[in-house]
Amino acid sequence: MQIGAVILRLGAIYLACCLAIAIVLGEFALHPARVPIDGRPGARTMAARFGAELQDVSIRAADSTELQAWFAHPKQANGNSIILLHGIGDNRQGMVGLAKLFLFHGYSVLLPDSRGQGSSGGLPTYGIKENGDIQLWFRWLRTHEKPRCIYGMGESMGAAILLQATKNNPFCAVVAESSFANFREIAYIRVGQFVNTGSWLGRTALRPAVEFAFLYCRLKYGVRLSSVSPEMSVAGSRVPILLIHGLSDNNIPIAQSTMIFDHCPADCRFWKVPNAGHCGALNAAGPEFESRVLGWFSLHGMHLESGATQF
Repeated sequence: MQIGAVILRLGAIYLACCLAIAIVLGEFALHPARVPIDGRPGARTMAARFGAELQDVSIRAADSTELQAWFAHPKQANGNSIILLHGIGDNRQGMVGLAKLFLFHGYSVLLPDSRGQGSSGGLPTYGIKENGDIQLWFRWLRTHEKPRCIYGMGESMGAAILLQATKNNPFCAVVAESSFANFREIAYIRVGQFVNTGSWLGRTALRPAVEFAFLYCRLKYGVRLSSVSPEMSVAGSRVPILLIHGLSDNNIPIAQSTMIFDHCPADCRFWKVPNAGHCGALNAAGPEFESRVLGWFSLHGMHLESGATQF
């Protein structure tokens, strides 16, 4: 067999493999594991501890997707609200620990299930459609709660969604922990994590597979994942942003938050947390976490004592 024919055959096999991998990557991105809500006794007990009733809330998005959430208003309220956004492969229950912290300090809390997660319908789009969802939740809070300030905190995918939402939603301030910088970068990282090679594999040998995956998602589902970019979104935001990232995060490297910080507005801070893994700042540095986060919110629109208190 001639060398040219061998090269063509190998090229065809490589292309076919890239296409197959692209379909797997695309389906994996838009159909992640959905963790169901396993009842709410723990969440209800948590809310009751602060004199709050845990309410079920439902809204319909612009594309008719049904979105679900919990809402709790503490007895000793400070007049401010916070929206808590969970990561991929999780649901609102994953944010109950943070809800406890904010309820203790008088915030009313809204815990939505992101689209395609928990009890919410649709497919996750990592900020594309979720931006409009956040606007609707914002409107719901203003209508039903009428808070002085609405704050936001997100973890991982929730952090990325929150950062993209700062362009169109007038949060008083937000906190984003363990966000990715843009979807292309996190795609390279995820491809490498499958085989423990680091991001270089996605950037080089399997780069065509990543690009084909973007095309697949756009053609089959109408989702342009290549446009998902928290780092570009914050560049046009006026919302004060506190970035948090663990120095031991093996899921989303801290370099991703560094990329976001490089595009941040003037009122932006970056806390790099020693010994913290992915979304692990609260566990690794509880009192300091509490002091920094509450202090950040206090600095932007509130007049509450920001010293750390065990909750």
